[in-house]
Amino acid sequence: MALHIVLVEPEIPANTGNIARTCAATGIHLHLVRPLGFRTDDATLKRAGLDYWYAVHIEYHDSFQEVKEQYPEGRFFFGTTKATKRYTDFNYQDGDFFVFGKETKGLAPEILEAHTETIMRMPMTDKVRSLNLSNSAAIIVYEALRQLDFPGML
Repeated sequence: MALHIVLVEPEIPANTGNIARTCAATGIHLHLVRPLGFRTDDATLKRAGLDYWYAVHIEYHDSFQEVKEQYPEGRFFFGTTKATKRYTDFNYQDGDFFVFGKETKGLAPEILEAHTETIMRMPMTDKVRSLNLSNSAAIIVYEALRQLDFPGML
């Protein structure tokens, strides 16, 4: 088993590259849901992931529904500024999925409405709209890894 990050229609290659590097460093699986806002051979994407792409377990999907169908037993958690529960309010398990939306719009309302019990936010001041996507993903998955006592990591 492993944890999973799902990026639904990511737009900025550097964010995806940074998240891929986090996945390589932690053994987390990365799922990219099309359409992507960049080509996967983009130089910015490659540079952000440096030379760690070989260590990333990556899957491509044509829709978020496809991810859910491929992993019917998966527990899915959704990062959004629209949640009332904090990411620290959940108890994570090996195999959990952490889902993030596109940088400009977040996750589609229908996805959030269908999963109201597992949407979560990060506390922040009212001075900004949101945190950077790659920072948000790292914060949340490291909390899950902490709860799991950093399995397979030094």
